[in-house]
Order: sequence, then C-alpha cells, then structure tokens
Amino acid sequence: MLKWALIAFVISLIAGALGFTGISEAAARIAKFLFVLFLILAIAVVIIALAVGQAVF
Repeated sequence: MLKWALIAFVISLIAGALGFTGISEAAARIAKFLFVLFLILAIAVVIIALAVGQAVF
C-alpha cells in the first residue's frame, strides 16, 4: 500500500511539473488517502501484536 502511495505521489509531482494541475491534484489526494490508510493499518497491527504478546519486529 505504501508503494502505491509513493507511485501516486511521483505521478502527482510529474503531472504538476508538466502543468497538468487536475491530474496532479487527483494523484495527490490518492497518495494522501493511501498513506493515511497505511498508517492506520500499521498502528492497528502493532497494537494487536502487543495485545497478543508477540514481538512485532
């Protein structure tokens, strides 16, 4: 999921540099959404792992 967020971010940067502002804004929104979703899931996995008693790393 983080990989897809980074890809969307790069697409946003390239589109912005080329002047495609609409595509750039859409790709930036997708990248933000995927990154936040990644953070929420990562925190949930850590909390669940700590609750079960297994090492995360």
